[in-house]
Amino acid sequence: MEGGNMNHKIVVAVDESDESMYALSWCLSNLFSDKTQNTLVLLYVKPPVPPPLSSSFGAAGYMFCGDVNAAIERYGSDLVKSVMQRAENVYSKFSTDLNLERIVGSGDAKDVICGAVEKLRADVLVMGSHGYGFIKRALLGSVSDYCAKHAKCPVVIIKHPEM
Repeated sequence: MEGGNMNHKIVVAVDESDESMYALSWCLSNLFSDKTQNTLVLLYVKPPVPPPLSSSFGAAGYMFCGDVNAAIERYGSDLVKSVMQRAENVYSKFSTDLNLERIVGSGDAKDVICGAVEKLRADVLVMGSHGYGFIKRALLGSVSDYCAKHAKCPVVIIKHPEM
C-alpha cells in the first residue's frame, strides 16, 4: 500500500464478532501508512428486516404487532450503534490520520458487501473469519469465501489467532 500521495480506500466489514474487531485492528496496524491519504470505511450489514408482523386479531392485535415491529427496529438501531462504537474504540487506539466513513447496509451480507466495495471503488476489502468448520460452512455458506471470489477488489481475510 505504498505510493506517494495516493488515496487508498479500505473497507472493513464489521459485525458483532470479536473476529471482525480483530480484523479491523490488524488492518490499522498493517495496511495504513503515514505516506498516503487514506480512507477507512467501516461497513456494517444489518440482517434483512422481516416483513411487518400482521395479526388476525383486529385492532388490538395490530397494536401488539406494531409494538413488536417497533421493538425489532429499536434493537436493530441499537445493534448498529453498538458495533460502530466498538469499531471506533478499536480505531481510537491507533494514531493513524485517516478519513473515517461509516456505512450501514441492510440485506444479505455477502451481496451488500460485494456491492458496496464495487460502488465505493475500494482498493481492499478486509474481513474477519468466523472459523466455521467444513460442515457449517457448507450448510450456512461463508460470507468471506463468497466475497473472496466475487468482490471487485483484493480481499484480505484475517483469522483471529485464537481460532
